[in-house]
Amino acid sequence: MRVQFLYAMTVALALGGCATHAPAPAPGRGATATAPAAGAGVPLRFIVYGDTRFTDPREIQASSPQARRALVERIAAEAPAALFVDGDLPWHGVDADYGVFAEETASWRAAGIPVHPALGNHEFAGCEPATCLERWWSAFPELRGRRWYALPVGPRVQALVLDSTSSFLPGEPQRAWLDAQTASLPPSVRFLLVVLHHPPVADLQTGPQASHNPRPNERALADYLDALAARTSLRVVVVAGHIHNYERFARGAVTYLVSGGGGAHPYPVVRGADDLFQSDEFPNYHYLRFEVADRTLSVQMVRLVPGDGEPQWRTEDQFTIP
Repeated sequence: MRVQFLYAMTVALALGGCATHAPAPAPGRGATATAPAAGAGVPLRFIVYGDTRFTDPREIQASSPQARRALVERIAAEAPAALFVDGDLPWHGVDADYGVFAEETASWRAAGIPVHPALGNHEFAGCEPATCLERWWSAFPELRGRRWYALPVGPRVQALVLDSTSSFLPGEPQRAWLDAQTASLPPSVRFLLVVLHHPPVADLQTGPQASHNPRPNERALADYLDALAARTSLRVVVVAGHIHNYERFARGAVTYLVSGGGGAHPYPVVRGADDLFQSDEFPNYHYLRFEVADRTLSVQMVRLVPGDGEPQWRTEDQFTIP
């Protein structure tokens, strides 16, 4: 039975900041969010995935329309309390691609699933940065004037949705906002969910795929989160995309996940010894299912099994954070 949740989107947004390949954010404004509350004994479920690249279904190189649509319908059937998209929602930041997004995700709206996106690099492709950003805000009007934001997902999980096209370095507006957010978490929060596009931690690649290795901007964020977790009782889970595959790492009390299997052209990866997911299955079109129950957060990577006919699904990775 699906528990109904009430959202009033979102809390305490940033005042502006520098961007690496996008315009500075417009001034933000304060808001409040009503945290969802599950019934007694009912786990709180939410989903994170990304790199969907919604676009004309005749375009089959940049994104697989079959995988993209199968994932959308599977997520609709999950009826999560919230859905986070870790960037590259459209292939290009043009009206036509957002139109395909609206058409293909009608089942999400019918199910009343709140969608919380992060900005990726493809949101700024195919148009001038200010125009691209305006189209993103038009698709998600509740975010207008905001490029990073926070909201609770139940009483134990606080989500921070960040903009990795803007700086995380000390002295920058997004970093100042991040400091303020982490310093004022409600005492009930046990898990901090961080969603962004470019990965802070990933398997290091050579050759053409080396362009998707973690950049200094996101490595600085990883250092910040590692230090935060070390001095608090928080368990931190970071989900990023950009790499069209799945990876999992643990550094102290921080779990780093790469979830870029939303439909974009899949990338093979050479896995290092510290990647806790060592399967050679490929491609890894997938989504991540999170469930909060009692004092634990359980995570499953649900993968679309390659093949013809009706979509088949298999849990390829699962773990629990106490």
